[in-house]
Amino acid sequence: MAGNDLASIRAAATALSPWAHIATIGRDGRPDVVPVHPCWEGDVIWIMIGNESVKAKNVRHNNHVALHWQVTEKGDGVEIWGTASLHADLETKRRLWNGVFDYDLNLFAPGGPDNSPDAGFMRVDPYRALHLPAYGMGGRFEWRA
Repeated sequence: MAGNDLASIRAAATALSPWAHIATIGRDGRPDVVPVHPCWEGDVIWIMIGNESVKAKNVRHNNHVALHWQVTEKGDGVEIWGTASLHADLETKRRLWNGVFDYDLNLFAPGGPDNSPDAGFMRVDPYRALHLPAYGMGGRFEWRA
C-alpha cells in the first residue's frame, strides 16, 4: 500500500518491522540514535521510555525527533519526523498500559502503571513522513502536516 497520506505511510512502517531507530539531539548538539518499539494510536506514535533515559533527557532539551524503520532486503524504508512530548502521569500510563502496545509492558516495568515510577511514555506527533519503496526506485511517498 503506497500513498502520500499518513495512514498509508503508517501502514508501510507497521508492515516493515515492529522496530525503528529514533534520533534525538542532546544538550551538546550531537545526535543520539537508539532502537525502539513504537506503537501507533491513530496518527500518534507512542514509545515506552525510562523517565531518566538519554532519550527523555534529550527530548527535554530539544523536542524534535526522527524515526527510521529498518530497510528491508528490497530496500523499502520509512522515515518520520515529529515533535515529542514526555508523559509520566498515572492517567496516561494506565490508559496506554493495555491496548495500545503490541507487547507486554510488564516485561520492562513489572510494577505495572501504578508501581513503576521510572517508566513513562514518549508521544511523537508526526509532521513529516516519507516512504521509499526499493530505495526510492519504487516511488517517493511523502506526507506533511
